[in-house]
Amino acid sequence: MGEQKTQKEMLWWRNAVFYEIYMPSFCDGNGDGIGDFPGLISKLDYLQELGIGGIWLTPFYPSPRVDNGYDISDYCEVDPDYGTLADFDRLVSEAHRRGIKVIADLVLNHTSSKHPWFIESRSSRSSSKRDWYIWKDPVNGNAPNNWESFFGGPAWEWDEATGQYYYHAFAKEQVDLNWAHPEVRQAMKDVMKFWLDRGIDGFRLDVINFLKVSGQFPDNPVDASGVQEHRYDQNQEGILEAIREICDFVRSRKSVFMVGEVGSEDMAVLREYSGGSLLDVVFNFNLGSRKELHVQDLFHELKHMEELHGPDQLPTLFFSSHDMPRHISRFSSGEEEAGRRRAKLMAALMLTAKGVPFIYYGDEIGISDFIPAHIGEMKDIQGLTAYRIAKESGMPEAEALEAAIAKSRDHSRTPMQWNASPNAGFSTREPWISLSSSFRDVHVENQRGKTDRYMSSIGLSSVSAGIILRFMTGNMCSCARKMN
Repeated sequence: MGEQKTQKEMLWWRNAVFYEIYMPSFCDGNGDGIGDFPGLISKLDYLQELGIGGIWLTPFYPSPRVDNGYDISDYCEVDPDYGTLADFDRLVSEAHRRGIKVIADLVLNHTSSKHPWFIESRSSRSSSKRDWYIWKDPVNGNAPNNWESFFGGPAWEWDEATGQYYYHAFAKEQVDLNWAHPEVRQAMKDVMKFWLDRGIDGFRLDVINFLKVSGQFPDNPVDASGVQEHRYDQNQEGILEAIREICDFVRSRKSVFMVGEVGSEDMAVLREYSGGSLLDVVFNFNLGSRKELHVQDLFHELKHMEELHGPDQLPTLFFSSHDMPRHISRFSSGEEEAGRRRAKLMAALMLTAKGVPFIYYGDEIGISDFIPAHIGEMKDIQGLTAYRIAKESGMPEAEALEAAIAKSRDHSRTPMQWNASPNAGFSTREPWISLSSSFRDVHVENQRGKTDRYMSSIGLSSVSAGIILRFMTGNMCSCARKMN
């Protein structure tokens, strides 16, 4: 009996519905226009009412916010905008009291250029931390190879002071760590131990398949249209061994949930990263990042996932996140009502199909995308980089803005809509990013107890959106879990 209980505890995540909280945008508890831990704590009863079993927190660590927190300058502290370590501890305690687990985003690939490790590494070629990052000499007076950043432009930044280039897969302020170095691996284990000791229930590992690059640094191939194939800067030899080492370390201390973001839509690639001693699950972008809704394609992908996953693997079910437009807008075909109907179907699918569901905050009420009217409203580094490159190429303003909007991830990052007050109940002052235009009609307060609203018109009884979701998680979802 004891062994069965232990196994059940280890696999708690198989029966949980997860809810992604984009930290700056969920609830502002101190009135500065930025979401924080006190605000989140005040909404835990709402999450319990929804039937949420686990929350995923996007980065809350100190950061210059070049990439909204995915450029970490201190791994073992809380950014003052989000509160304090005591606030974090209270969140974990209060969430656990309500039966809600807490997993945290963790970026192991790179640090902020403001992190003390990189400042030391950059100080001289003889620095004790020089090899903690990837430094290379020029080749024929130019960058070491043709690798491109995933945000656009070259992936190498020249450092005048030490006469070498450093590598960054994303923004130049997000400097890639050298995971071949044992001291780097140990430092990150210390980070994970710090948060495990504070009660965290798991980690979502950001772009984890970028953890290693080819040590030979060959040029990446480029296709006929000029698009680079990232053959040597992701999914490299040794990556699975590195992930296994990470997972073995955390599991030796606690039964935790290990989620991987693997930058691929290829199911054959995705399946390599989970099961056994590897990650528990990875995000299935082959399903979740679809730009349009075609039923036959969706069915084919679900069937394909079932065929390729092994007996110790489970897919993830999601259609929105902080990195993509909301599916209520993507699947609308330009018609708001059609988008809502389709989003209801997606909610039912996520909560009944085989897999681990991840609901993005606000999807349960039907928040739609934000589209900036001008570049001054844009916050996201990916969109701003696309705008700069477009302008440098001579593109007219309107076309440059269109290019920026196509790349921007601001669409889905607007504040949670709690009520119809001027700031949607998110804050007592103007939020850090603009509200979605839907906030006056689409908000939590307006949907409680109404059958003609988003979640509450799925076809069940006339109760609040939260009760419906709880009904689905407690009944239909539990039936789906029995198939796992």
